[in-house]
Amino acid sequence: MNASRSEPAAIAQPGPQGLVLSGRWTSLGLGTLGQRLASIRSPRGTQAVADATHIEALDTAGAWLLHTLLQRLAKEGVNVSGLRPEFARLMATVAPQLAAQAAAPPGPRPDAPSPLERLGRRAAAGAGEVLERLAFVGECAEALAGWVLHPGRIRWRPVLFNIRSAGVDALPIVGLLSFLLGVVVAYQSADQLRRYGANIFIADIVGISMLREFAPLIAAIIIAGRSGSAYAAQIGTMAVTEEIDAMRTLGIAPLDMLVLPKLIALSIALPLLTVCADLLGIAGGMVMAQSQLGVGYGEFLDRFAKAVDPGTLLVGIGKAWVFAAVIAIVGCFQGFRTRGGADSVGRQTTRSVVEAIFLVIVADALFSVVLSALDL
Repeated sequence: MNASRSEPAAIAQPGPQGLVLSGRWTSLGLGTLGQRLASIRSPRGTQAVADATHIEALDTAGAWLLHTLLQRLAKEGVNVSGLRPEFARLMATVAPQLAAQAAAPPGPRPDAPSPLERLGRRAAAGAGEVLERLAFVGECAEALAGWVLHPGRIRWRPVLFNIRSAGVDALPIVGLLSFLLGVVVAYQSADQLRRYGANIFIADIVGISMLREFAPLIAAIIIAGRSGSAYAAQIGTMAVTEEIDAMRTLGIAPLDMLVLPKLIALSIALPLLTVCADLLGIAGGMVMAQSQLGVGYGEFLDRFAKAVDPGTLLVGIGKAWVFAAVIAIVGCFQGFRTRGGADSVGRQTTRSVVEAIFLVIVADALFSVVLSALDL
């Protein structure tokens, strides 16, 4: 009989006193039969028989499962009939080894690791992951240097596509949240300024806070959740489906195709989004200053031009550029670390968002410390 048309291993019970064993009892034909073995009911009665005539093929994997079944049936008084001679000889060869394995005493159970050992393992795993990140950053820097030295290798179409997806498509949500953030900052400051008759200084508070801190930070957090997660999910899915291995086989460098376009696009898009967030955040502050403090738009803009210098805007844009590099590298790195199936894609995507937001806030805090030390 053709193996491709043979039936998989099966156990049928046409009557209460009989079992019929059929199909190919091999490693390829067993399927989930081993998992269902315990749920199979044994035949009852003095004439109970297990018919093995219809077993088409048998190997050591099938012999192990059949031996387990026959042992259970023998204990319950069920006779086996129809087993081919060659299958019986294989069973006779396998049975002593299985019996010896079952009779062997279990090995000693390993001791549970101590708290100090668990701490050491976590520290070692964390240090290994840090080294992997540094290696990934170095590989990205090397690939980027190759693009700079050979501009013809730059893949402009993926770069432009990522600028649109990470920048243009994110503009509405970034603009709306920045406008509302400007409204909130002005509203929270209005009461205190009104008490001291310093209404005009609302322009200082809104302008400096939005340009230096809030606009680049809110834009980076939104992009980390929106684009950083998309980067990790895309690369992670490609890793699971072995598309990245196929790219390497074809001689295509995954960093050139998947990482550098995202890194360059986000380095362009996030500073531009920050400028848009600056404008809309200031607009929200102007609206609230007009309604709560009676500061007109002209007065607001006049004070704003005196209070905010170009260096304040450049500080925010510089932060945005660093945030963009952090988000792109973290998202791509977590995507390449994906192993297994869809659950791993979701897990690495979540880790990329959490880690990117955490590092963005840490980087912002470091900026504050450094700029304060430099008196900027």
